[in-house]
Amino acid sequence: MATPSRLAMHGGPKAVPEGLIAKWPPISDVDRRYILDSLAGDNHAFGPNCQAFEKEFAAWNGNRHAITTNSGTAALHMSVAACGCGAGDEVIVTAYSWSSSATAILHHNAIPVFVDIDFDTMNMDVAKIEAAITPRTKAILVVHLHGLAVNMDAVLAIARRHRLRVIEDACQAHGATFRGQKVGTWGDCAAFSFNQNKSLCSGEGGMFVTNDERLLQQARMIWSFGETRTPSQTRDYHAYALGWMYRNNDLTAAFGRAQLLRLSEYIQAQRENAAVLQAELRGVKGLHLPAEPVNHGHTYYNFTCRIDAAALGYSGDVSKLRDATMVALNAEGAPVGVWQQFILPAMTVFQAKNAFGKGSPWCLAEAVNYDPAYFPVAQRHTESHFGMTTPLRSPNAAQTARAVAGAIHKVFDHLDDLMAQVDRQPRDMARGSADVAGGNGAS
Repeated sequence: MATPSRLAMHGGPKAVPEGLIAKWPPISDVDRRYILDSLAGDNHAFGPNCQAFEKEFAAWNGNRHAITTNSGTAALHMSVAACGCGAGDEVIVTAYSWSSSATAILHHNAIPVFVDIDFDTMNMDVAKIEAAITPRTKAILVVHLHGLAVNMDAVLAIARRHRLRVIEDACQAHGATFRGQKVGTWGDCAAFSFNQNKSLCSGEGGMFVTNDERLLQQARMIWSFGETRTPSQTRDYHAYALGWMYRNNDLTAAFGRAQLLRLSEYIQAQRENAAVLQAELRGVKGLHLPAEPVNHGHTYYNFTCRIDAAALGYSGDVSKLRDATMVALNAEGAPVGVWQQFILPAMTVFQAKNAFGKGSPWCLAEAVNYDPAYFPVAQRHTESHFGMTTPLRSPNAAQTARAVAGAIHKVFDHLDDLMAQVDRQPRDMARGSADVAGGNGAS
């Protein structure tokens, strides 16, 4: 007979009732009005909503200039190009992020140089940046992962000493702050993403932001076929430089504008729900909770935990234990998953060093070492983490957060049983729901 203490996967009741967790994003009559008005308009390519979205997002974030794009990845590539990073130049980037954080560097024939992460923050270890700088280094690309800002004081001090550009990958960090100042306003330029999982969702899309007029013009040429005039101006259709087509469209921008009206409320809800989870889960043996250091304003795009094998006295394969824990949590109705299974240097595109054929762009510079053994902290994180997005998102509130915390308590109360069973289970166990598996860093 089922009992409340029995795991759902073994016949017990779910800790999180069916239907309790609301879907993301919430759609209102405001969204419908903006989108229907766009449909009724005359320009469904780069239309009036695109221009308005740029102005409104720049005002919300505190930037002078913004360019709306078809993805965060596009905005990242534009950032790399605008900062003058080109053939054979090196750009320092974190060893753990979505692939776009580093492939955007390759898009402009530059070479990513990876730096290991700090375990507590999951961001680039700023103490290791300087050792990665060489005469070929052109920029530092920081990733504000999961809604937590990098220590920008430390990054900018290094950049000033070495005369380097600073690019912010803020694709997951809308509204995150360091010393009260929003991300995307610290570096030379920044990229945001608005894909399905982001705190500002327009389905797909992104935004390039900067305070520098020259960088704005350089980014615009990449954004629109190498032209110097925007689609809202009289165009001569002349390609003045190698360009791409990274423009947004009016329908997507209309959706983004409507969602932007509620973005501050969404972020506040994420912070409140994360505070409930932090309070409810503090002290759970074997669970390493996400950190919010002093001077940082975390937005909890993703609430990422790690299995603490040492605290459990567990010497087996921690990734297998993590996977088994996720299976149990998903059975309880808590939608958790692995956000990124691989550290970036281990990915084939970097191991092969042949992005454009004939060894390009690595053939343009001296050898760069991508041995995964050089990034042990990122690897430790990758093997032990699991996270969630939707339960923290509006309109979900404290009731939902407490239910999810209850599911985590329930599963961790049975962790001894899971540890006893895990070594007998196959390595390819299900890795949890798509709740965070699809949540990318740049999109």
